[in-house]
Amino acid sequence: MNFIRSRSCPFLRKCEKTRFARRATESRAAFPRRWNTFKSEMTLEEESRMANIEELFGSSVFNDAVMQKRLPKDIYKALHKTITDGTPLDPQVANVVANAMKDWAVERGVTHYTHWFQPLTGITAEKHDSFISPKDGGKIILEFSGKELVRGEPDASSFPSGGLRATCEARGYTAWDPTSPAFIKRTENGATLCIPTAFCSYKGQALDKKTPLLRSMTAVTRQAKRLLSCFGGPDNIHVSADLGAEQEYFLVDKQLYALRPDLMMCGRTLFGNVPPKHQQMEDHYFGSIKDRVLEFMVDVDEALWKLGIPAKTRHNEVAPGQFEIAPIFESQNLAVDHNMLVMEVLRKTANKHDMVCLLHEKPFSGMNGSGKHNNWSLSAPGYGSLLNPGSSPQENAIFLTLLCATIKAVDEHADLLRASVAKSGNEHRLGAHEAPPAIISIFLGDLLDEIIEQIEKGGTKKARTQKTINIGVDTLPMFPLDASDRNRTSPFAFTGNKFEFRAVGSSQTCAWPMTVLNTIVAESLDEICTILEPVKDKPEEFHATLNKLLQNIIKKHKRILFSGDGYGEAWVEEAERRNLPNIPGTIEALASLETPKAKALFEKYKVVSPVELHARHEIQTEIFHKEINIEAETALLMVETLYIPAVTEQLTQLTTAIAQMKASGIKAGMKATTDRANQIGTLLDILPGQVRELRRAVDEADTRAIQTGMDNLRSTIDMLESLTDADLWPVPTYAELLFL
Repeated sequence: MNFIRSRSCPFLRKCEKTRFARRATESRAAFPRRWNTFKSEMTLEEESRMANIEELFGSSVFNDAVMQKRLPKDIYKALHKTITDGTPLDPQVANVVANAMKDWAVERGVTHYTHWFQPLTGITAEKHDSFISPKDGGKIILEFSGKELVRGEPDASSFPSGGLRATCEARGYTAWDPTSPAFIKRTENGATLCIPTAFCSYKGQALDKKTPLLRSMTAVTRQAKRLLSCFGGPDNIHVSADLGAEQEYFLVDKQLYALRPDLMMCGRTLFGNVPPKHQQMEDHYFGSIKDRVLEFMVDVDEALWKLGIPAKTRHNEVAPGQFEIAPIFESQNLAVDHNMLVMEVLRKTANKHDMVCLLHEKPFSGMNGSGKHNNWSLSAPGYGSLLNPGSSPQENAIFLTLLCATIKAVDEHADLLRASVAKSGNEHRLGAHEAPPAIISIFLGDLLDEIIEQIEKGGTKKARTQKTINIGVDTLPMFPLDASDRNRTSPFAFTGNKFEFRAVGSSQTCAWPMTVLNTIVAESLDEICTILEPVKDKPEEFHATLNKLLQNIIKKHKRILFSGDGYGEAWVEEAERRNLPNIPGTIEALASLETPKAKALFEKYKVVSPVELHARHEIQTEIFHKEINIEAETALLMVETLYIPAVTEQLTQLTTAIAQMKASGIKAGMKATTDRANQIGTLLDILPGQVRELRRAVDEADTRAIQTGMDNLRSTIDMLESLTDADLWPVPTYAELLFL
């Protein structure tokens, strides 16, 4: 911690007088110069590519269009069949694909390839190998075989396994996922071909996030096909599990970030007062985007479009310094891979613009946190979204059946959905009147609530027709009125043709929440189809059975439906009366993974085995404790090496001033100065005891005591911040960090 050592130098602190105002100004002033320099260095070709989005999009992806162009027709057909139907890939086909992929990549300056995978750390991993192979005479050739494409073998010993393997067992395998196309990742010093892969142990157990997701997609689409077949659909129809992930994030100045050990170590501020003006004026959300941020966003879009990521929307979020980027719907597997890349691109691009991207769920206390709304749906050719009610939703039996299946699934497995978003960062967000509560419920809206009520009563009447909104401006068109308003306090809300799972944290991968959701809906559809299939060729009996089935589901599971304010205390009391689980803590939430019900569910649909599920519980629990411990150690370090010395210096200055005032016989201001010194001294005396209590909690690994101890320390330090000269305060304040 060179930063901490340097900060302890009194000379440096004196030289940095008024440094905060100066450094912020200097940082902002330097950025336009850097941007202009960058623009001047751009070639005409680069400018042209930026202007032609159609040409730019997917230019770094070995996508379907590239494969059609570069592969022989028979090879392309065989590969396409593997991608769409899951048929095994012939080794000879793999060899041809590998060679074409290598040639395409080399033409674009690529020298290495990597099997890009997602271990249980929550981030991505890669091991780079070059294409070179030695040749007689000391020469080389560039080679890439089908075997190298299909399978890799990285050392798996240093990745978390949750007991799936012994420490001495090092072998792990990556397996090519052809449903997610290979892409090129570029840096200033080169380019790498990235091949999306699954990651498993020597015994075939899943050591990653992708494998269970793919299994869950298979499970839910298989059951959805059964549902469509019950309603006369073709047996071989392709059903897609889709996802759109809205990514929220903060941006802070890189220089100021480097002066905050808590941001660097923990991703969030452990101390800090909310500035007088932050988000309370509601003037940042959807406001004009500042030039510096917009220039960053332009670069982000360009990078994402090259990777074939359909970034669609960008805007200011609620808190100052907070923003959002949202893509177009994609197949879940591809959407998850793309979201991992979105987070990486945000971080790397921010660094180029002398900023840091914060993906933590709660970087700043007292202000809006960051989530990642997961928009989930099932779709099929000729049907579109199976969750699209159309103009007469009560007549759309497929929609109503899937809707009821989802209601049933969420009610029966609300604990698993809550567990899927359980992590230390999300504890600061869920239930904090800024995000969905920790109580899982479903919002449908007025129109669907009416239809659900009618079904429960034994039949459906003609629902009220959709209206239009005339906004009162003659020059603007009439806008169709949606089936319902939205409810931002709901953790699981129907939003027109999809469900929005709003409780997912901003730093999380979408893989596990989607894995859980797919699996529980698969079970629900399975049970429904098992009842409907015996009568599907008997129209009258089928419709009577269907009506009775949906009626029973609603009667049994309507407790999960809630359209009111999820932030209010009244809902907590109402949820308790309904016997809905309210699980605010991560450890308590994760415990649901160890229940016999959960083990049986995931094993039945071959998503994760009981051993694999246990491993995920162990890993997530361990990660939680490690994150809390890192935060505590960082808090102690900052208090002992930064805050106490700074506050002591402030007290020394005040006592010296008091002594000089007494010696000079000055009475005016004596009381105010003495009172301030006493306030600081009293708080300073509290700190050693609080430090000891937190240290004891860390030593005893008492998580709740650690969190209480950190809260106590924060309260004291934040009071001292308001009593200490700005020139002496050792770290940038919220006011400096939040306003780029």
